Amino acid sequence: MAPTSEALTAERILEATEDVLRRHGPAKATVVDVARALGVSHGSVYRHFRTKAALREAVTKRWLDRTSTVLAGIVAETGRDPEARLRAWLLALFDAKRHKAGDDPELFATYTVLTAENSGAVDEHIDELTGQLAEIVRSGTASGAFASADPLTTARAVFQATARFHDPGYHREWERPEVQGEFEAVVELLARGLRAA
Repeated sequence: MAPTSEALTAERILEATEDVLRRHGPAKATVVDVARALGVSHGSVYRHFRTKAALREAVTKRWLDRTSTVLAGIVAETGRDPEARLRAWLLALFDAKRHKAGDDPELFATYTVLTAENSGAVDEHIDELTGQLAEIVRSGTASGAFASADPLTTARAVFQATARFHDPGYHREWERPEVQGEFEAVVELLARGLRAA
């Protein structure tokens, strides 16, 4: 039996949208395809998302938030040494991006298109990630493990210095066998630079 519009939630619509995007790609996927996958009218989808652009932005944000949520868990480990948290956070970010690119290349390609369309969602994501990094740097500075006059500026510098390992534009490089060693060398250099004298 097809679901009714009363049983329809934003989350169910986003899940269906992701499946439709995976099958059809961003150029061909329509709201009608999403509605058909859910067994509802396209008007039911529009009750939750006013426009196709709003739906695409919401599915992009959902995709980005999966990474942010995992990383927030590492930031919350306040009993852990700040340098260990920094290293774990950077590794988790790299691993998350690598898995997104390697495990489902079609969906990754789709989201590359969607993130270009939804720069506001991407900007929010980057702000959230640099805020998480700043919290780790702040914690390290307060404990005397790190030296930083401005944790947010330091966090932005760390984020930019590691961009090759999380910016989707570099995804082809992540398949190279030596990339893990290169990542570890950059993280070691950054950690050494952050340590208080």
